Amino acid sequence: MLVEFAVTNYRSIKEEARLSLVAGTGREHSETNVATPELSVSKGFEGLVLSAAIYGANAAGKSNLLRAVKTMQNIVILSHRMIDEPLPVLPFLFDPSTSNKLTTFDLTCIVEGVRYQYGFSATRSEVHEEWLYAWPLGRTQMWFERNRTESGDYSFKFGDKLMGDREVWRRATRPNALFLSTAAALNSAQLKSVWGWFRNRLSVTVGGWSNEFTLDYCDDLDKSGVVGFLNAADLGIGDLRVITETFSAEMLPEDMPSSIKEDILKDLGGTHIKRARISHKLANSPPVELDLEEESDGTQKILALAGPWLDALEKGKVIVIDELHENLHPALVRFLVEQFHDPKLNTKGAQLIFSTHDTSVLNQEVFRRDQVWFCERDRNLATSLFPLTDFRPRKGRENLERAYLEGRYGAVPYVPRRPLRRARMRAIQ
Repeated sequence: MLVEFAVTNYRSIKEEARLSLVAGTGREHSETNVATPELSVSKGFEGLVLSAAIYGANAAGKSNLLRAVKTMQNIVILSHRMIDEPLPVLPFLFDPSTSNKLTTFDLTCIVEGVRYQYGFSATRSEVHEEWLYAWPLGRTQMWFERNRTESGDYSFKFGDKLMGDREVWRRATRPNALFLSTAAALNSAQLKSVWGWFRNRLSVTVGGWSNEFTLDYCDDLDKSGVVGFLNAADLGIGDLRVITETFSAEMLPEDMPSSIKEDILKDLGGTHIKRARISHKLANSPPVELDLEEESDGTQKILALAGPWLDALEKGKVIVIDELHENLHPALVRFLVEQFHDPKLNTKGAQLIFSTHDTSVLNQEVFRRDQVWFCERDRNLATSLFPLTDFRPRKGRENLERAYLEGRYGAVPYVPRRPLRRARMRAIQ
């Protein structure tokens, strides 16, 4: 499970932005919206919230916060392979003093009953700092610390609880690679479990998932589960059929230039592709089957989400998704969120973190007060992140949606009315 994530000097985020999923002292929805992680020792926090919603105006930095999670994940998973590639970090560029400073990522998670805090600071060319701490017995254990010295070399400090060929891993770690990634690739059992959390338990999308994951899920695991998910979303779907075909020139548009066709066929010719056909139930006639491309944008998005949602609930993953509301009715947004709040469905502590503009779910029937966060940009275009709890809304009484739209919490766009009316009058004249 994810406990906390922090990022500094990344895109529009200048100062540290810290998102915490540690549940507060409030008891509302404690049976549904909070899970107590299974730890190797009982010491620590009581529970973690199972979802977090992030609101804010356009260009406030919501996507950049979630993109930061994805960037950290990519560096952890892939840096040991990125021999000549720059690290995908971009500092805050609207202030000359930060453009050459380090970008820092820091994440706390629970893996197999143990709490870990892992992070690193880097530029596009190299890692400057890296650290990993663990709490297997309730007390802090430093497993390793890495620091770049003024001479350009690295000093490493290892704790006595980190076992294995530490010197081999150290020598194999390049300046633009993480020690965690390198050691995991060289079969450190301890570090591979932390690395594996980033690879197997964290699922992040900023641009949206394609249908491929869901169609593979249908083949490999449970098509009936996907169909049941679609039916629960009330899309009028009776069945789903996955067809595997060999890619050929006939699948390309007739008016496509031949040179482009040749290039595509060189890359994809002979490969197997999957497509979906959806059967719709009708009241007084046989079902009608349509290609997925003929369905509404909302149906296509729900299908794309079905696989990741079911997989996360089954395995206890953390889903991070930008603009969850896009192409979806507010009732479907609530349906997707409440999957994570249903103890019968979410038995392994799966968590959902998402940004949205849909305020219909911004209420105390859906969320605890510690599950709502806001992003806001200042006059220097820097993003700040803050929780709803900073405003101490009254439990069960305050209308969160109305208060937010009225600007009581900030994080809403300022749209001047009068200049627009004047411009409209000039256009009419």
